[in-house]
Parts: sequence; C-alpha cells; structure tokens
Amino acid sequence: MAKNIQILWLSKPEIQDYTAAASYLSLLYVIKTVSIFVSKLKSARMVKFKVKDIFRASALPLLGVANSHVSKDKERILSKEKLSPILLIRDSKNGKVIIADGYHRMCAVYYYDEDAIIPCQII
Repeated sequence: MAKNIQILWLSKPEIQDYTAAASYLSLLYVIKTVSIFVSKLKSARMVKFKVKDIFRASALPLLGVANSHVSKDKERILSKEKLSPILLIRDSKNGKVIIADGYHRMCAVYYYDEDAIIPCQII
C-alpha cells in the first residue's frame, strides 16, 4: 500500500452513479423499492467512512488489480482525477451495507490506503 498517494473526490456523486445503483439494486429489490432508495440517496447528506470499515460492513471481498474496472480506477487516482463518492444502503435485516455504486472505486482506493476516508451517501 502506498499511503502517500492523494485520492481526490468530487463533492457529490455523478448522475450516472444513481443510474448504475438503480441497475444493481433492481437485481435485489422490486422496482418500486429501487425508486424509493434512489430518490432517498439523491437527497442524502454526504458522510465519510474509512474504506476498511465499509468493506467489513458489506462483507464483500477485495477485488484485485486484475479486475479491469479496479485497474482503471487506480489509473484515475494516479492521474489525480476526482472520484465519485459511493452510494450505500443499510440492509439492517441482514446486518450489512449494500454498496449500490462504487465497489470498484473502493477496491482501487483500498489498494493505496486501507485507512482512506471515502465520502458517500448512505440511507
């Protein structure tokens, strides 16, 4: 890990992030629920969490740099491009956090600093 890499963030998620979140969430929930989630995400305030804590709460594996999306996001970090904050859903029924959008960005960030603070919207 290279903690001396500065990771830059946009002030809010990009519009296509909500579309991507809706696409992913539609695999897990009915469309009406997805619409409610996305609407709430759009109005949620920005908060920050350590990347390692989000991984623990989601119980998802860390994807390696062999993944093309992670590799692309690593390049974006090195070229000082601002990343879009991630979108999270609290799944209290299962005691986990669903990464609705931003999983590959999180993996790329973790590669550089597991203690990195990630801006996100969470409902």
